[in-house]
Amino acid sequence: MEKIDTLLTGGTVVTMNRAFEIFAPGAVAIRGQNIVAVGKAEALAAAYQADTVVDCTGKIVMPGLVNAHTHVPMTLLRGLADDLRLDVWLLAYVMPTEREFVTPEFCRLGTTLACAEMIRSGVTAFADMYYFEEEIAAATAKAGMRGVLGQTVIKFPVPDAGSFEEGLGRARAFIEQWRGHELITPAVAPHAPYSNTDDILKQCVDTAVEFDVPLLIHIAETKFELDESLEQFGMSVVRRVKNIDLFRAKVLAAHCVHISQGEMDLLRDGKAGVAHCPTSNLKLASGIAPVTQMLKAEITVGIGTDGPASNNDLDMFEEMRLAAILAKTDANDPTVLPARTALLMATRQGAEALFIGDKTGSLEAGKRADVIVMDARTLHNMPQFQRDEQAIYSQIVYAGHASDVRHVWCDGQWLMRDRALLTIDEEAVLNEAEVYARRVDQFMSQREESVLSKLVAVSDLEQSESFEVQVKLKLHNRAALDALLASEDIQIVKAHHYRQYDTYFLFDDPQQGRVRYREDDFVDAHGQVTNVRTRLTLTMPTKEREFNNAVLLSYSRFIAEANRPLRFYREYFRPSAEREVQKDRQRWHVLYRGVLIYINLDTFVQPALDGLYLEIKSRTWSAMDAEFKAKLINDMMLALGREAGEIIAEDYLELG
Repeated sequence: MEKIDTLLTGGTVVTMNRAFEIFAPGAVAIRGQNIVAVGKAEALAAAYQADTVVDCTGKIVMPGLVNAHTHVPMTLLRGLADDLRLDVWLLAYVMPTEREFVTPEFCRLGTTLACAEMIRSGVTAFADMYYFEEEIAAATAKAGMRGVLGQTVIKFPVPDAGSFEEGLGRARAFIEQWRGHELITPAVAPHAPYSNTDDILKQCVDTAVEFDVPLLIHIAETKFELDESLEQFGMSVVRRVKNIDLFRAKVLAAHCVHISQGEMDLLRDGKAGVAHCPTSNLKLASGIAPVTQMLKAEITVGIGTDGPASNNDLDMFEEMRLAAILAKTDANDPTVLPARTALLMATRQGAEALFIGDKTGSLEAGKRADVIVMDARTLHNMPQFQRDEQAIYSQIVYAGHASDVRHVWCDGQWLMRDRALLTIDEEAVLNEAEVYARRVDQFMSQREESVLSKLVAVSDLEQSESFEVQVKLKLHNRAALDALLASEDIQIVKAHHYRQYDTYFLFDDPQQGRVRYREDDFVDAHGQVTNVRTRLTLTMPTKEREFNNAVLLSYSRFIAEANRPLRFYREYFRPSAEREVQKDRQRWHVLYRGVLIYINLDTFVQPALDGLYLEIKSRTWSAMDAEFKAKLINDMMLALGREAGEIIAEDYLELG
């Protein structure tokens, strides 16, 4: 008899090999890292003598599950912010928190917590994309799991890189450090086409090809991403990356929710793998990926959980079941994506999508011993019918739970035995995670204390104050203004004409100030819009000082470019009320006695106010300067003549 280390015997062995062989009762023989034989229990018992025999009677023996897409350190951000749109969730909550907390220590702990969760739910291999990936690799290897791990490359500064060049350098160093490891397959991971330039993507492809490693990337996750690609590049996301020859590399594309049949052909011809993430796509309302069509197009599709901050768990049993059920509903056909196909996507086909199908994903002689044993005699999985051999797949996918997993091996090493983790101190990890949670809570609570702190967090800019002296009046005599502009005291430096759309966010506590979202549509002499500018301003309710009973000193606590749509800021700030002001504005930048002054002439559309409104103002920086400029503005008012109009003490928002 041939000596082996471990014999798993007596259970129903679901191989997921090309022939989809099932052995009941069956056995799996393991020596070192590898599976040496799979077959009938009686035959293997006669052929092999094992140091350890594991009785699997009443259980299912199957390949370890493959999580095709996740961001494992984000376990430490699980539940941070939910029930939000993807852009608000990512840009307003996740990224600011990552900037504050993501360190090598954060990534090690978050990965260890994730590995514990995945081992408990039968996952033995996963693909990851995050920061400080070398720390993720070290924690993954220590836990004994298999990982295809991609170092993120992105065009803007991130926690572990101040530039894309630095990020790409980190990716090269990471690949060189971990290439050839038994458990870790290093990869380069340009985050997404929308967060990288074509040149960056090309450099990432060159790196992946040079080292013959996978390239991990998000593709066409949202409709907004598709629309933006069509607007900016005149083509879809997949066609854009095809044009830069992305598929020279071994591409694993996450999501692929918004793709056409022609794009599926491009993915197939490019031999790309796809990671389908049903729970995350539904929770963030990104859409339903056309998985049935992708499978028909012979694309290699795996299943992933996505990150635990957007799912919010790493339970592949839940993902398998949802992938099957969602496809049926989407197609209005209960026969599409049967249970066996769902399990295939979570095992052998998932491994192939990750380009590690030669090592794992099925129980076959010569492959690595990545094996799990499930308890089949549970209340939620009884009774069981024997007449149909295919019923075992339904039992696993539709009735199986992560908690059914009893034993887990990866690379021949026992990671969990009778539900007890063997490579991770679960209690210590839970305690450390709780400490991080309290720190994040404190950070978020402080950020939510004021409108200003929320604005600073989401704008990625520093606080700045803008003081100005100003006067407003309802203009009765336009000729008086024309005469002032033509006077020898005034030199016109610049003139603009634009339509102005203001949305004010008001809050229950008026001392917090109010946020104004302003869109300026610059108009040419023919009335055509030539440019659009959007800005955010936080204004305070009180005036600092009044001069000559007319000129006021006020200040704005914050001014920043508004680089997201109005809807984003509405959902982020959640104001108690909103007000809109729309006006047609002519603006002159003038030098009055050598001092820069701004003159605005407004016609109101909303509220519908009669007549013309004039505003004269200048920015200032000191009490002495403010007093000097207030006197200049007062002199301009005298030049207009008191009969030119009546002084308005209210802000435009209060008019009407």
